[in-house]
This record gives sequence, C-alpha cells and structure tokens, in this order.
Amino acid sequence: MRARIGPVAVALAAVTGTVVTGTAASAQATGSPARDVTTAAVAAPAAGTRTAGHAARPGNPLDGPARFYVEPDTNAGRQAKVWAREGRTQDAAHMRALSRVSQAVWFTDGTPDEVRKAVRATMRDAARQKSVPVLVAYYVPGRDCSQYSAGGAPSEQAYRAWIKAFAEGVGGGEAVVIVEPDGLALLSSEPWCNEGGGGSTGQPEDMALVEQRFREIGHAVDTLTRLPRTGVYVDAGHSAWQSINDYDAGYGEPRAQLGIVSRLLRGGVAKADGFFLNVSNYRADAELVSYGTDVAKCIRFRQRTGAASCAPDDLAAEPADPRRLTHFVIDTSRNGQGPWTAPPGKYTDPQEWCNPPGRGLGARPSTRTGNELVDAFLWVKRPGESDGQCTRGTPGPADPEYGSVDPAAGQWWPEYALGLAQRAAPPLR
Repeated sequence: MRARIGPVAVALAAVTGTVVTGTAASAQATGSPARDVTTAAVAAPAAGTRTAGHAARPGNPLDGPARFYVEPDTNAGRQAKVWAREGRTQDAAHMRALSRVSQAVWFTDGTPDEVRKAVRATMRDAARQKSVPVLVAYYVPGRDCSQYSAGGAPSEQAYRAWIKAFAEGVGGGEAVVIVEPDGLALLSSEPWCNEGGGGSTGQPEDMALVEQRFREIGHAVDTLTRLPRTGVYVDAGHSAWQSINDYDAGYGEPRAQLGIVSRLLRGGVAKADGFFLNVSNYRADAELVSYGTDVAKCIRFRQRTGAASCAPDDLAAEPADPRRLTHFVIDTSRNGQGPWTAPPGKYTDPQEWCNPPGRGLGARPSTRTGNELVDAFLWVKRPGESDGQCTRGTPGPADPEYGSVDPAAGQWWPEYALGLAQRAAPPLR
C-alpha cells in the first residue's frame, strides 16, 4: 500500500480557502477498568437517524454500542513473551498492552473457499467474545499499483467470486468491513503509476482499468451491504492525498484526475455506510475530521444539485447535519504524533508515509469520537507491521533513517512496534 502525499494541499486551498489474515500485506484512545474502550465502544449516533442524502442502513454495528474484537494470538502478544524471557520487562509490558487493543483482521488472498473459511473462523471467534470484528477486504486486481503491496485477484471475475465468498463468511454476524484500502484513492490513472500504460511507459493510459476498478468496488459494496448486520466503508485516502474536486495533476499522462468525491460517487459510497480515512497513514485527527467533513458536504451538495464540483461557498453553506451527510471512520492506529516531515533537502524522495521515525499509537478504537459524522476510531493498519522496504530516494537497500533494511510490507517489526507504543498518545495502559 502506497499512502502517497498528493495535490490535496493545493486543492483544499481552492476548496476551503493462501489466505493471509491478520496482516496488512501493506505499506500500511483511553479506557477505564470498568469499560476499556480498546475492546468496547459506546455512544454512537442512534441507528436510522440519517434522512434524505445518505440514509443509514439498519444493522450497522457502529450505529450503537459496540465491543470490538481482539484476536487471542497476536504478534505483540508473542513479542511480549519473548522480551519477558530476555528480561526486557518494560518493553514486554508495552507489547502486552498493545496486544489488548482491537485491530482489524486483513484478508489479502486465497481461493474463494479459503477466504470463506478464514472469514467464518474470525466471525466465530468474535461471536464467542460477543464482539464486533473489523475485517479488511484487500484483494482487488492491480492492488497498490503493483508496488510494495502488489497483488490481488487475477481478474474482475475472480474478484467477484472472492468477494461473494468473503460475504458468505461474514453471514448474519455483526462486522465492520473496510473495503479495499487505496482502492479508490489509488487508481491506475495516477500519472506516476505505470500500471495499464501512462506514467513513464510511453503508452496510452488504458482507462478501461479505471472503469473496471469502479465496477469492482461497486460490486463489493453491493454484495456486502446485503448482509443484515454489517457496516461497510469505502476508501477515501487521507487528508493530504487526493483533492476533493477533480484536478489537473500538472505532470505525466493523463494529467486530468478525478478528485476523491468523484471517485467515491463512482465507487458506490451512496450505498455504503460511509467512507474511511487514513488507513496506513499518520495524519492527525483534527485534520482528518476537517477533510472528512468537507468530503461529506461535497458528496451531499453534488447529490442534491447535480453539480460537478464544490466551491468554498458551497461547502460553507452545506449544513454539517449527521442525518443527511455521509459518515466516515478514521484509522487512528499510528497517528498519535501526527505525520513526519523530513528535513528539507535531506532526501530526493523522503517517503514520509513509509515507516516514518518518531511516530506513536493514536486514539484507541471507539465509537466515542466526539463528532456525529465520525462513526468510529478504528485500528485498521496493524501497528508494528512494516509499510515496506523504504529507501527514501537513496540507492538502498538500507533505510537511511534506521541504517538497516526495513522488513517487507506487512511483516512484523518489533522495534518499530515498541517505538509506536512508547510514544502512544494517549499513553497505553
């Protein structure tokens, strides 16, 4: 997963003034003894309160109190045992605390039969806990523009069969499904992406792949929203990536790019429970809430008026009414210290999204978000799993920030996990 920094800063100025489970294969807050919100959530908006514009579907577990699923066997839990044996008592305590926080379970490959069985096993385990699992479907063809987290189904037909089996695994149980991180924010048409032509290939861009991606995401939404007790959220990147309105990328071909609202509308957000932000990234909560609110307002304005874009005055005039606007969830797993900014001029490509130094865990999973548009804070990216083998524009293979080769995308990195835990905001308990 490549969580790029995109044209959003400029655009916002214009607009607003084998089955792999439990791993991201990707570039990828506080409680009390009485009710620890690392495993339970409360005070979500009441079900069915949204009206014309984006009606709430009955059965979304985030529309009421939810206890989030915690896997019984985790990398952090195993690491705690190793470090305890080695006498690293405080480090082991950090890992034990991390292991008690709900994290999403990722499903990234496998045959339909395999993914059905794997999802069903997670659902059974969550039912025994009387908890709600957060499941990530991450198998769309051409995933991650064939970069660090390359992979996905070999064809659209194969993906449809896989999603059907995934949904069968969920069945009638309660679940939250995160549909294809980067699936809409990262299309093959990005000027730097060589998937399907364009970019630096010297060949015309195959726009049929973009249309295929919208069909794939839309089909996943259609399939998953038929389930009776499942919340379904689609990809909206993050606050420093895609602009809200369509834009001219200013380089490469094709230069003309869809903004995130166009992508969401084409990808079926109107049928979903909402969109998700910040998966595998580090943007700060306040920035994400502001961006997400503008995205939700623009969706509403365009649906209501038929407009192709949203001007600053349009957003200012659109009420932030949680009954009418599209809701969203935020991945807070690693944004406790906000994003990293590399020293100016230090790297030709600082890859600020890729295993940045000095970051920390963020708010614990909860529906107590303080904002009725934000259905939940979730830990979608699994803290401690590498974003990829970052070289920051150097010849590599070592990451110059650490002086060693980073683990491959999705692989467990104990010392990075420890740093996240040590710098958690709020602190781990």
